[in-house]
Amino acid sequence: MLMLFTANTGVKKKKKRSYREFGMLLILVVLCIIFAVLNHRFVSAENLLDMFRNTAILGILSVGMMVVILTGGIDLSVGAVVALTGMISAMLVRDHPGIPVVVALLVAMLVGAVCGMINGLLVAKGRIIPIIATLGMMNAYRGLTFIISDSAWVSAHEMPTGYKALATGGIGPMSNLVIICVVVMAVFYYFLTYTKSGRSIYAIGSNAEVVHITGIRKDRILILAYTILGLLAGLAGMLWVSKFASAQPDTATGYEMNVIAACVLGGVSIAGGSGKMQGLILGVLLLGIMENALPLVHVSPFWQSFIRGMIILIAIIVNVLIKRRSTAQILKRREI
Repeated sequence: MLMLFTANTGVKKKKKRSYREFGMLLILVVLCIIFAVLNHRFVSAENLLDMFRNTAILGILSVGMMVVILTGGIDLSVGAVVALTGMISAMLVRDHPGIPVVVALLVAMLVGAVCGMINGLLVAKGRIIPIIATLGMMNAYRGLTFIISDSAWVSAHEMPTGYKALATGGIGPMSNLVIICVVVMAVFYYFLTYTKSGRSIYAIGSNAEVVHITGIRKDRILILAYTILGLLAGLAGMLWVSKFASAQPDTATGYEMNVIAACVLGGVSIAGGSGKMQGLILGVLLLGIMENALPLVHVSPFWQSFIRGMIILIAIIVNVLIKRRSTAQILKRREI
């Protein structure tokens, strides 16, 4: 029954998603043309590769946030988890110079997964509204980062070369960051599209009645979704510190807003149950292009914030209108 529900939902929304994604792609092309005309450096290979590198961590975190939002939830603690896991991994390699980089990475991901699981337990078992639960844990994780670091930084000279090379290295012109991001997106595209747990995530956010009828264990799926985001936040935390060769207690402060914005721009419905990886990629790229190109065309930082905010607001309004239209059409069919 779950497979039938998912298939029927996909058929109804396929054309709508296609139009939305085509529109996003068209906007990206137009923006690229405009920025290329204003500054030819924008389309240089060096700048494009730099843009992809700078957008990779956002892409990794957006995948995890998408999984949570599909359930109808939200996680405001993701930036704090990035800071906590990045600090723990940096302190680990500083205090134990001979430790393999992969061990530090696994520790960061494990700590992130535990943080995500705690968030999931608060939402699923504690029945706390996601925005409240994760807002509280955001402050707790951020405070814990300051406590374990004693408010101090871990600087570049305290990190081994192999640790820093994790983010700065690559295969040919392709950065490790981009490769990891592509792998994460591919894995979770398969997970959400072809696995039972992935279909259950969509079902939870789409229709509570179907969840009850099909016997989906909602609490378990919710905990899984938040744990996935925490796991990816742990990965992103170590990559962030490796990339900037500096671990700071205030790392990624407010970054959760960028992650949520990428999801919304990519057509992931805040109400849950709707969103695809293809759209998410376009949303991440749109934010990446704005972050890269606006400084190149000498737009004031204040205007940059305004422009990003207006684009996000427009995306939310469009999503709400599409959702209302879809609901109205469903109700009309039922009346007929």
